[in-house]
Amino acid sequence: MDKFLKDVGDIVAHKDEDGEDAVHPYEQLEKAKVLQDARVFHDSIEVREHPRKCCRILAQILYLQNDPKSTSSKLTLTEATELFFASTKLFVEVEDVSLRRFVYLFIKEIQPLCDPSDVIIVTSCLTKDMTCDTGLYRANAIRVLVNIIDSAMLGSIERYIKQAIVDNDLHVSNSALVAASHLFSQSADNATIVKRWIGEVQEMLIKQSARKVGIKSNDMVQANAMRLLCQMKSHDRLGMAKLVQKFSGQAGSRIQSPLAIIILTRLCGKLLLEELTINGYNNVGDARNVSSLCKMCFDFLESSLSHTDEMIAYEAARSISSLPNLGTHNLSRAMECFRSMLVSDKPAARFAAVHTLSKVTNQRAVAMCNEGLEHCVTDDNKQIATMAITTLLKTGSEATIDRMLGILSTLLDGIQDEYKITMLHSLVELCLKYPSKHRAIVGFLGNILREDEGFDFKRSIVDSIVSLIKQVPETTE
Repeated sequence: MDKFLKDVGDIVAHKDEDGEDAVHPYEQLEKAKVLQDARVFHDSIEVREHPRKCCRILAQILYLQNDPKSTSSKLTLTEATELFFASTKLFVEVEDVSLRRFVYLFIKEIQPLCDPSDVIIVTSCLTKDMTCDTGLYRANAIRVLVNIIDSAMLGSIERYIKQAIVDNDLHVSNSALVAASHLFSQSADNATIVKRWIGEVQEMLIKQSARKVGIKSNDMVQANAMRLLCQMKSHDRLGMAKLVQKFSGQAGSRIQSPLAIIILTRLCGKLLLEELTINGYNNVGDARNVSSLCKMCFDFLESSLSHTDEMIAYEAARSISSLPNLGTHNLSRAMECFRSMLVSDKPAARFAAVHTLSKVTNQRAVAMCNEGLEHCVTDDNKQIATMAITTLLKTGSEATIDRMLGILSTLLDGIQDEYKITMLHSLVELCLKYPSKHRAIVGFLGNILREDEGFDFKRSIVDSIVSLIKQVPETTE
């Protein structure tokens, strides 16, 4: 594996003197030769003495199977089955971690090509590795095994996975949680079995959340545990509400993983939307007054807006701003979060803020961010600049229309047609809002119609002009 990774790294790092890409060392491989070399897997002495040779052969087989340029290099059912059985003989007492990890990867990639009845033979080896003393082997064995077993076999290894979920080795625990999540999604029978593990999942989440600062933790363990709990309770509103109540209060502040907090934030947003829908949200004054669940979820979202992690603050602001028909006072703190992101030195933060604001329906709330949006109009990233000015067209005043049109004319080159069409829709809405500016807007549409643009964009311009003629009679002049 090390040699294979080194070869790939050398290709990425170096170019030929002529400036062309270097040739991949495996590009000229012949499938027949590689299959011939793979016969060494049957020689246990050779495997013990030269484990790196076996790694190289496995890497070559995986390269041939995943090479998009060649169809003749793909393995047939017979070849895949023979290689699969040969690779199972590599489960020998070899003190080489790279070979064992490569075997796990190879089995995971090749097993879909084999007959399911043939694949079952490897489960005994994997089950044995699940109970060994080496955490690395246990974690990888679990990952591979969940792709092979069915619901009938899951019951026989259930106790091993439950033990792995609460294992002190965080790598093993994380692998078991991810495996459980995949099993839950595979079939209804598997989901029924996985739901019985809810006690172990909650135990691991609480154990990780209760760790003191400075003690080794793993953010992904908490995140995957929270994700699995949400999967288990996805059709149980009461269960989801209790989950939010348990981790959004004092206990929630001790969750160390940003990803776990984001999953909890999204769950709060989902529950809020469902609760507002059930109780009727057409005339919501304050979301907190709808129900106790709404108050709990909304308070947690607002508290997350001030989180030091920008990703969590954004997710909370996005969840609040996506709720329909909220009053401006409910959205004010979320808009403050977006304002700070609009002037961030991170392009991803500016793009996320602008993209989210462009979808907010409460224009009065979005207008609070006009100063930050105007700052983004001159952004080097044209997508950010285009979405910023498109949003400003929805929230701007009549006095700023001429200036916005001038800026738009400089941004059109290099923008994808889908963004241009979105900009046209904003211009039509703006003209309907301020009919007195129809001359400037229709004149702008006429000018860009003469430019060398795509067919879909020009058709959208014509449709926009025709729509304005029908709704604003003065434009016929």
